[in-house]
Amino acid sequence: MDAAAFRSHFPVLDSLAYLNAGTDGPIARVAVDAAAAELRAQATEGRVHSHFERRRALLTDLRAAYAGVLNCDVAELALTTSTSEGIGGVLGGLGLGPGDEIVTSDSEHPGVIGPLLAARARGATIKAVPFKDVADAVGATTTLVACSHVNWLTGELAPAALKEVPVPVLLDGAQGVGAIPVDVRELGCAAYAGSGQKWLCGADGTGMLFVDAAFLERVSATRPGYSAFEDASRGLDSTFSAEARKLDAISLPREGVALSLAALELLTATGLEDVQARAATLAGQLADRLRGSGRTVAPRAATTLVAWEDADPEATRERLAGAGVGIRNLPGTPYLRASVGAWNDESDLDRLLSALDAAAG
Repeated sequence: MDAAAFRSHFPVLDSLAYLNAGTDGPIARVAVDAAAAELRAQATEGRVHSHFERRRALLTDLRAAYAGVLNCDVAELALTTSTSEGIGGVLGGLGLGPGDEIVTSDSEHPGVIGPLLAARARGATIKAVPFKDVADAVGATTTLVACSHVNWLTGELAPAALKEVPVPVLLDGAQGVGAIPVDVRELGCAAYAGSGQKWLCGADGTGMLFVDAAFLERVSATRPGYSAFEDASRGLDSTFSAEARKLDAISLPREGVALSLAALELLTATGLEDVQARAATLAGQLADRLRGSGRTVAPRAATTLVAWEDADPEATRERLAGAGVGIRNLPGTPYLRASVGAWNDESDLDRLLSALDAAAG
């Protein structure tokens, strides 16, 4: 890939070493243009029948594009507003309660913790273990595993042995989809929830949920919207779709869908595998340089996240922001975290390391 040409698509990089895609990815000019065009059309043409036809067409295209990223069938893909909504939709739709045990890790994102707490309130047992031990913790009483594909705190990968456990596995793919290659068949998971706004550089309020066709039969639609129906015109005689769209978000805005679709088209046109490989390589370089500077880097895999210890992460994050470096601190931990994308280059890493040295001085 032409790294410099790819970088030029993201205006924020003209002024900021942007290393925060694990929260929200940078927005490309082409994505801004796509969203603006849809808003202008709504302003001048109104929101009549053609508006809803356009929304439907954009949603169809985005569903197919997301399915391509996850390597699943379109019928197995629901469109959501976030990873958290996908996780919640599966855990809520399973109706787990007394007698059910969910195995998870002790380092999950609130997007997993919230639905787990709701399941516990319904009577399910939650068993939390260290991330590396999740597969080994599955026992005779386990109903489901729910954990991250890529650990949001450290960048570690979920144990490969999860593919072999005898219960369904629900993966939080917020730090996986778009960041590293994802093949849900190869992972062997029953469901995989992801975000549109992070590594796919899409709009806030977009995401995806893969549910394996056989597992989908067990997941009820708890908040079905218009697209969940097989035929919404039948009133109380209506039935829900047998496809994953029964778990779709109730509504997604036309302009947001267009932004996410344009961003994903840019990534795929550049070569998503090349984008992911460059990001992982740069992240590895950053981890090595941080260790070389004497900093303690959290255990990680060949992913796009790099976390390291800091005496005062929140204060250091603020000082780095003043130096034109965008990263985040991870509340409740000693870590600062950089999310490294293919849009970054060595100058961004240099700027981060120089700003860290200045903050420490």
